[in-house]
Amino acid sequence: MLYFVTNRKLIKKGFFDVIEKAVNGGVDFIILREKDLEYKELYSIASEIKNIIKDKKTRLIINGNIDVVKNLNLDGYHTGFNEFVRESITWNGLVGVSIHSLEEAIIAEKKGADYLLAGHVFKTDCKKGLTPRGVEFIKELTRKVKIPVIAIGGIKPYNVKKVISAGAYGIAVMSSIMMDENPKDLVKEYIYCIRS
Repeated sequence: MLYFVTNRKLIKKGFFDVIEKAVNGGVDFIILREKDLEYKELYSIASEIKNIIKDKKTRLIINGNIDVVKNLNLDGYHTGFNEFVRESITWNGLVGVSIHSLEEAIIAEKKGADYLLAGHVFKTDCKKGLTPRGVEFIKELTRKVKIPVIAIGGIKPYNVKKVISAGAYGIAVMSSIMMDENPKDLVKEYIYCIRS
């Protein structure tokens, strides 16, 4: 499974163009992660993406705003661990949680998370100065929890096999896809690496 996490600040122009190309490349999930946006703007962007994926297999997950998810009848809701343990989610769809330790993973699973976004696995500019957790972290998680673990952080086509071999159900990518000249081809390359 390939999860594409958005960050519109990484591109100069053509946000929806990148989304469309990634969808045409076959990305499985889009996590719309634009945490600085208020409901109205997020709803508008999510509506546009919903149109783009209308006849595709790609599913749309919203980070941090359950109202947008409910009101647009989307596929999933994603949130951080601290928010997840604080809030009481009254919604039956897919719920994902970002975790950074085994303890968080176990708690999130017990509290009803459907999947875990775990990282960062490799060195990445998105987490400058922070030591990556490595593939051993993914191995440890997948031994202890039953729900899917999605690896994130510095994942490139050449190191995909390492995280999949460590037990990851899939990978999540942000900057590589957002900033690539040809997101469609890059997505296809990632998918090939996941499945081969």
